[in-house]
Amino acid sequence: MKKRLRSVLLPLVVALALLAVACSPDEATETTAPGPPGTTEEPTGTTAPPTDTTGVQSTEPIKIGMLADLTSTFTPWGVNVRDGMLLAAQEINDAGGVNGRMIEIVQQDSENDPDVAATAWDRLIEEGVVAVGGILSSGVAPTAGQLAESDQVPVFLVKAGTPTALTRDSRYTFRTCLPAAPSDAAPVLQFALEQGMTNVGVIVADYAWGQGFAAAVEATFAGSGVEYGDIQVAPVPPDTDFTPFVRAMADADVEMVIATGHPPGGAAIVGLVEDLIGDVPVTGAWTPPDRSLALIDSATAIGRFTDFACADYSSDGYAALAQRYLDFSDNAFMADDAVAGHGIVTMVAEAVGAVGDDPVAIAEYLHANEFDLEGYAYTMSWTEWGEQAAAQPIFFGITEGPAPEGLNEAGDWWIEVLSQSEPLEPYEPE
Repeated sequence: MKKRLRSVLLPLVVALALLAVACSPDEATETTAPGPPGTTEEPTGTTAPPTDTTGVQSTEPIKIGMLADLTSTFTPWGVNVRDGMLLAAQEINDAGGVNGRMIEIVQQDSENDPDVAATAWDRLIEEGVVAVGGILSSGVAPTAGQLAESDQVPVFLVKAGTPTALTRDSRYTFRTCLPAAPSDAAPVLQFALEQGMTNVGVIVADYAWGQGFAAAVEATFAGSGVEYGDIQVAPVPPDTDFTPFVRAMADADVEMVIATGHPPGGAAIVGLVEDLIGDVPVTGAWTPPDRSLALIDSATAIGRFTDFACADYSSDGYAALAQRYLDFSDNAFMADDAVAGHGIVTMVAEAVGAVGDDPVAIAEYLHANEFDLEGYAYTMSWTEWGEQAAAQPIFFGITEGPAPEGLNEAGDWWIEVLSQSEPLEPYEPE
């Protein structure tokens, strides 16, 4: 981290709740030392701390693993997750920790490779982590899910939408931002119907996420009255020439281009849509907005580029969190991945305060409770097998700036919430 964090307390409810119940692939990273204690107001709505039967209170740090792509395809997502987790840990520590114990974030780079991720997972387990957060890739997620179930250590998926990451028997795998791919076409269809569209184009990447999203479109759009023609399947590399795929959609006279199934190609697709189709919206793939806008000319993006998020960028909670985040991180914008990372540490810390640091007990606590997370667009809760129980993604567009003061250091643009999904039906594995 280039910037040093100034001491910032958690918002009162979270800080008091915690007090009441109170990077290299091979290197462990500890957050900064604790600062001043929290306030003296009475806590509300918290679970009593576990009874200490030994008479000795542990002072060992509570280790939470961070396993995300930091050097490959999904690095912008991974850096956001990492910094969100580090910020939450720092704030908790500044407020006195959890029952006096400090949070330590142990970082590992998945390199967007399941074999590398498996080795990194083993390192985290050896470090004694009580949970792992940050899984981004649909290629890595099934491996992480299997290891979580085998080792009985909770793992949080952030942007890994592949349905194969969870089974009906999953109990330690938790999806926390992007819903499972079979559920992700519903918000797109909802927006198309709200806008009176009848004809859209779809382009997906030829890997697990793209294939899953394509299947979701076929199932969700059936009988809706919105036609989508032939789904265009493009190679994964970001230097792919998308011209023939976009031209096919132009020939079909589409009213919107759905590029949600192709994360690496979004920027190039938006530019081609402007040239070959015209002024129609293009949906992104749950990408950090500042990354998208760094690759797309702002004049092209404004009024055209749209995307999804689990964070509510228009909320007061997001604004307060983002201001603290931008003081902490070298990132110029707080994407929903960072909001999710912050929420993961917040939830694990609450669980440890309530039931102790046994990963099995933490997983049980997560399943048994709902969490109102700062900056989130909806309450976090899970099905028995770890899907989000009632996800309501935000659908947003890019507008001209300036942004509200202190919320965007990435450029002269801002975000307009266009729609919020109705609660999504959780995907049920076979």
